[in-house]
Amino acid sequence: MEPLKALILTECDRLKHGIPCDFVGVALQNRNNPDITWPYAIGNRNDKHKYITVRYGKGIAGKVISSGTPMEITDFPETILGKITDYPIMLAEKLVAAYSVPLVWNDLPKGALLIGYRHARKFDEQEKQNLREVAQHLESFLSSHFTDE
Repeated sequence: MEPLKALILTECDRLKHGIPCDFVGVALQNRNNPDITWPYAIGNRNDKHKYITVRYGKGIAGKVISSGTPMEITDFPETILGKITDYPIMLAEKLVAAYSVPLVWNDLPKGALLIGYRHARKFDEQEKQNLREVAQHLESFLSSHFTDE
């Protein structure tokens, strides 16, 4: 396993056991275009996340990256704006609740860290804070994704 993948999955695993949630995923913008993929996941039920590509501004990851702000879904698909097909990670993993925060690289949101549950629920301030802390730690790894070093 490549070192970056090992580092990210270790952090995701630690987060999944610390919160504890059903799913942790990291979405990243591609290096040479604004499309967003889900290269890293823990707690996934299948490999569909690996084949998801969303446009900038679409899906939970695209919205978090384009706005640079967190996003919370407490009861999918009841509490969303737009079509359910705009949220492929929620559909692929049968997630009902999710909270996602941006991952920032070079002062720009370039990724999203997401925790998800397969049942409806709200997220408390401690969970949101834990997610922000892990996101800040993950941001330190992003240069190796976005540069050719």
